[in-house]
Amino acid sequence: MPPLTTALEMLSFLHDNHLQELYPNLWIALRIAVTLPVTVASAERSFSKMKLIKTYLRSSMAQERMSGLAIVSINSELAKALSYEELIYDFASRKSRSVPL
Repeated sequence: MPPLTTALEMLSFLHDNHLQELYPNLWIALRIAVTLPVTVASAERSFSKMKLIKTYLRSSMAQERMSGLAIVSINSELAKALSYEELIYDFASRKSRSVPL
């Protein structure tokens, strides 16, 4: 095995040479190491946004709606780039209940 510096490079080496079955524990450990977040900033950001979303007046909000609002709030840059006209047209075309005559 060549001297590799990162877990991602080692994982790629094992995958490219089809060594997953030969080193199953290393394969699992490297996959876990690659998917672990480096910082906890995203978790902290979600909790701070949750405090803003779930106020006293919204304490009876359903979990699904709260999750949706949190996702939109956390990814606000992406939400600002959406075209509302296209979204409304797409939603209306999927939920169309008109009966053809």
